[in-house]
Amino acid sequence: MASGAGRRRGHELVPLAALISREMKNEKMEKPSVRYGHAAQSRKGEDYFLVKTDCQRVPGNRSSTFSVFAIFDGHNGNAAAIFTREHLLSHILSAVPRGLGREEWFQALPRALVAGFVKTDKEFQSRGETSGTTATFVIIDAWTVTVASVGDSRCILDTQGGGISTLTVDHRLEENVEERERVTASGGEVGRLSIAGGAEIGPLRCWPGGLCLSRSIGDMDVGEFIVPIPYVKQVKLSNAGGRLIIASDGIWDALSSEMAAKSCRGLPAELAARQVVKEALRTRGLKDDTTCIVVDIIPPENSPPPSPLPKKPNKLRSFLFRKSSRDSANKLSKKLSAVGIVEELFEEGSAMLAERLGNDEGAGQTTSGIFTCGVCQVDLAPSEGISVHAGSIFSTSSKPWQGPFLCAACRNKKDAMEGKRPSGVKVA
Repeated sequence: MASGAGRRRGHELVPLAALISREMKNEKMEKPSVRYGHAAQSRKGEDYFLVKTDCQRVPGNRSSTFSVFAIFDGHNGNAAAIFTREHLLSHILSAVPRGLGREEWFQALPRALVAGFVKTDKEFQSRGETSGTTATFVIIDAWTVTVASVGDSRCILDTQGGGISTLTVDHRLEENVEERERVTASGGEVGRLSIAGGAEIGPLRCWPGGLCLSRSIGDMDVGEFIVPIPYVKQVKLSNAGGRLIIASDGIWDALSSEMAAKSCRGLPAELAARQVVKEALRTRGLKDDTTCIVVDIIPPENSPPPSPLPKKPNKLRSFLFRKSSRDSANKLSKKLSAVGIVEELFEEGSAMLAERLGNDEGAGQTTSGIFTCGVCQVDLAPSEGISVHAGSIFSTSSKPWQGPFLCAACRNKKDAMEGKRPSGVKVA
């Protein structure tokens, strides 16, 4: 570990007045309002949530305010869920370089989310506790929604036209073939619980440990091929706004995405969250902790109403995701907004840390020439950093100069997650 562990990154300082001026020029001041409601019924006491509506990209600048909503569904105890609720946000924000403009901030978020999730998992596992948690983490900045998730808590988007889309991926071994293949390739075994007589029952689980999920934070007794690397999706809403429903699996085991959205349409966010929980309990009963957050992204009153959809059946749905190049983002955004369509800005679900942290020769280097770990942000001398793109820790990278770089501890974790060495975590 570098001798400078724990020191803050030496980012180039930018005067506050200059940042505020940049924000005022670059941002569209007509922001939507955000209203939310929360409801829950507890059975095991392992569901936790986070709501923070006063975060600021530029400290002291109210126009740079963004909101965070998250749900953490713990298992094998509540320690991982509590720890993640308390530390994940700060770890994510510490991985975002300072002094970024609004567009650069959006582009930096996916990498920062991955780093924050992995750092939180690494720190929690160092405590020696064996619980784990799902995490569905939502950042809303004006019309842009960024969602990162591990596990099976889900976030859906319901738009004005009635289109419903899932912004997360369920990491259940029973349903996710790609994740089953990844876990077995990394050294885990996937199978059902065996009972007397050799009969198999229940959902597919990972052994050792018997976890039904392929991604989580914590779970040190299962093996590090159960990774904390999140699926990330970033979308830009039209000026019609939309509704997010973020909930633990106590909701989704009882209701489909369509059922949850339809059950609460026309209700304000607070009543909508209660209605979703009520409908789930009516359908299935209280068999698990059941938590729901409903967030409405509401256009400003003076915004022009969205244009009606073209009357061309089967050619354009009322809700559509499209990938766009950064060069033509502004033109495409105006076209999509005019017809109430949601624009997809980013989507990535790979469990490979090298793919998620990017491919940048200068990544992690400060203006002082000191390098920082791409995950935990500790300072590294150039000779201490190990390229995230290197092979085994004992091999030589074909491009040893290519960042981002990792400290030795984070490099060990990367190798364990990819099955290149047994997990270094031992449980007494």
